[in-house]
Amino acid sequence: MTVTTGPRTELDRLRFFINGEWVEPHGTEIHRAIEAATGEVLGNASLGADADIDAAVNAARKALDEGPWGRTTAAERAAVMRRFADALAARAEGTSTLVSRENGMPITLSQAFNGAAPAAVLRMYADLIETVPLEEIRPSASGSTIVRREPVGVVGAITPWNYPQVLGMFKIAPALAAGCTIVLKPSPETALDSYIFGDAANEAGLPPGVLNIVLAGREVGSSLVSHPLVDKIAFTGSTAAGRIIGAECGRLIRRCTLELGGKSAAIFLDDGDIDTLLAGLGGTSFMNNGQTCTTHSRILAPRSRYDEVVDAVASFARGLTVGNPLDPATACGPMASESHLERVMSYIDVGRNSDARLVVGGGRPAGLDRGWFVEPTVFADVDNQDRLAREEVFGPVIAVIPFDGDDDAVRIANDSDYGLGGTVWSPDEARALGVARRVRTGTVGVNYYNVDLGAPFGGMKDSGIGRELGPEGLNSYLEYKSIYASTDQLGR
Repeated sequence: MTVTTGPRTELDRLRFFINGEWVEPHGTEIHRAIEAATGEVLGNASLGADADIDAAVNAARKALDEGPWGRTTAAERAAVMRRFADALAARAEGTSTLVSRENGMPITLSQAFNGAAPAAVLRMYADLIETVPLEEIRPSASGSTIVRREPVGVVGAITPWNYPQVLGMFKIAPALAAGCTIVLKPSPETALDSYIFGDAANEAGLPPGVLNIVLAGREVGSSLVSHPLVDKIAFTGSTAAGRIIGAECGRLIRRCTLELGGKSAAIFLDDGDIDTLLAGLGGTSFMNNGQTCTTHSRILAPRSRYDEVVDAVASFARGLTVGNPLDPATACGPMASESHLERVMSYIDVGRNSDARLVVGGGRPAGLDRGWFVEPTVFADVDNQDRLAREEVFGPVIAVIPFDGDDDAVRIANDSDYGLGGTVWSPDEARALGVARRVRTGTVGVNYYNVDLGAPFGGMKDSGIGRELGPEGLNSYLEYKSIYASTDQLGR
């Protein structure tokens, strides 16, 4: 919600973090943050103008080219990153609560992904950069070649509202480790928590201009993508926005990493164990109220056991505790905003008006009159060509699709524009691994799904370009340079 005036709260963030200082915005536009569970005003945040983005990018450029960060050693950067991690860890409890109030994430999940994970990612990349050789000397016909890995430069990081802290750190941590400087543009839907990064960065002694934070909408965000002093864009968000960003980066011959949408499939094989599926369902299909890019919103079940799977999934959904995201007992909180609730409800209407069968849910939960709540919803008899099976809902809405044999399951799973996540469920791990290897997706789990911070994460097809996390996540923030030397640098 964008306003020009309104009541002030203790959570207001009306300045931007640029060049190590909190500075006044160039414009007057204010975003009013609404608490997802109550619909009440949570706080206000200034929205940036093109001039704010320009100031932030110039600060980042100067910090890279003239400041100390561009000349630091890997060990020096790692030390600052560990202090940054400590500062975030000290704020973890408050950060977790704030994000849950902003976007409705259940508090136990927020404590893991917004409280603990950002510091863990920072420490992982601090450890990694100290072990990665940034120069290698190779003999050549004319003497030797020094192969260097240098920072890609100024990074424009654009992050979404569903996991704001950890997805921000997926970009900040490897960029810092590589020696880059950063301009972070968070989503207005989680307008308040991103500035915790600025407070923690100052406490850690991050040099001015290395990390800059400007909250802005899409139109102003486009000026970050096209700014002539930016060297790379790292984006997480919708496929529609990713297409626009990717096209602009292509036009400018600018590096980009795009982590986009998904329509992941959970393949339950005919020998699968229902209890194992149910044990993992909360984390695969309903995590963060379904507001997760890897949400397994298509559950593929064999016809021989189809009714059994539908009944089990419906019973699970019916038993989820929907309510206050700050209550540790809550499994499913509200949607992040009223407009997103309307989007999810519109997809439920799409399912109702198709040949699919509504099994459970489909409306607003009884007794929850405030906030943006929706019932966990399951549709059966969904055809893989239905909109409900093709398009990303980004809410707790599941389509159960029948298949005939392993080959058919793989065909259906791969018959999607997306390829981000997925699972295969079977007690025969060799069989499940064989199926998993045939699914065209960037990540896939066997009998569980849990993102590994030490392994590459990203998608195929419309789910994106490039990888985050693991050593591979560092590579996209480094450039190769070959220095041809006339003497043998190896000293032989």
